[in-house]
Amino acid sequence: MKPASILAIYLLFWVISAFLVLPFGIRTPDETGEELVKGQATSAPGNFRPGRVAIRATVVSAVLFALFYANYVYDWVRIEDLAPFHMPASLEQDH
Repeated sequence: MKPASILAIYLLFWVISAFLVLPFGIRTPDETGEELVKGQATSAPGNFRPGRVAIRATVVSAVLFALFYANYVYDWVRIEDLAPFHMPASLEQDH
């Protein structure tokens, strides 16, 4: 796998991981005891910490990417394992 492909796939894992960990640890102003600013939604986060989200996303994406890359190298799960009925003719020629 080329380094540019590795980077692109890792960044995709990172973005997905960021959205996965985003809601963890968030508290609303009602839960933190803060006063609402005029026009602020009651569901707006009162303690958003983007650095903490970035660190959590980095850890989760590193683990997920490591599993993805290990599967790429060791071929644990193949396309044949995922195809419930038959392989497309274009893929059968390669194997």
